[in-house]
Formats: sequence, C-alpha cells, structure tokens
Amino acid sequence: MGRKGWHSRGYLPHMDGSEVVQHVVFRLADALPDDATDAGDEVLDRGLGAAVLRNPYCAEIVTRSLMHHHGARYDIHAWCIMPNHVHVLLETHRSHELGAIVRGWKSFSGRLINAHLGREGRLWAVDYFDRYMRDGDHYETTRRYIERNPVTAGLCKHPEDWPFSSAFRE
Repeated sequence: MGRKGWHSRGYLPHMDGSEVVQHVVFRLADALPDDATDAGDEVLDRGLGAAVLRNPYCAEIVTRSLMHHHGARYDIHAWCIMPNHVHVLLETHRSHELGAIVRGWKSFSGRLINAHLGREGRLWAVDYFDRYMRDGDHYETTRRYIERNPVTAGLCKHPEDWPFSSAFRE
C-alpha cells in the first residue's frame, strides 16, 4: 500500500510515513465535553466520561490489542493506557499505514470492551492525534512524557507502578 504522507480526513492532519517514529494519542468517545475540541492532555488527564479503561479487564484488552502486531507491523517504543485515552510511541514498518494500525486497535478493543461491558455504540472517538519525532531529544522527551503520564495525572507515585504501561512491563 502506498504512503499517504501528510493528509487529513477533515479533522486532524496526519503524517503517514514508513520508518518514522510517531506519538499517537487516541481517546474514548466520551472523554471530552462537546465544547472541548481543542483540549489538551490536562483535560484528558482529568479522566472525564465513563473512563472505562479504569477497569483492569478493559485496559488489558487494549494492551493485548497494542501488542498483537508489535514486531510484525510496527515497533512500540513506549505506551500507556490512561482511564480515558491511550498514548503510543511507535515506528510503523514499511508496508503498514498508521491509520490502518490505529483503526485495528480501536476496532478490536472496541468490540471486546463493549461486549464485556454489555454496551453498544461507539467506544472510541473518530480521529486520533499523531506527532512525528523530529530528533533524539524530542523522542526522549515524548517517551518520558508517556511513561510519566499516570504520575502527572495523580494515578500512581512512580511510572513503573502503573500496570498498563511500558514502564511497568519493562
């Protein structure tokens, strides 16, 4: 499949390039109030909405989804599942588009989480945020940010204490 480069579906701009390390954030559909379309991570870190990823079973479904094609379609460098959103630092392999990877994560985990919770409807917000890493400093700052996100949000004392993160699993 050909790479799309910079593109947009009318929401957020995206960069789809092979062998590019990117920080991806995707959130639950109810994670932000309707009037908070440009909200930053500080709003997401409040854990608004149903925050179903607080449920360890639901968070583990997302973890399994992320890890399923790790090493085959992409390499994950860091990740963290928060109560209402997910951070992933990854590098896609040559023949796999970032958008298709994120859609796969959301589709697989959404079906299983909805079934587990006995609910129907959209679990995940339609779009996702991505930012490519410009250099080594940007990469390290982002990796630390992802792994410290639960500490910043007051969910644990140390990054390695948060069970749904690369800091815990390393």
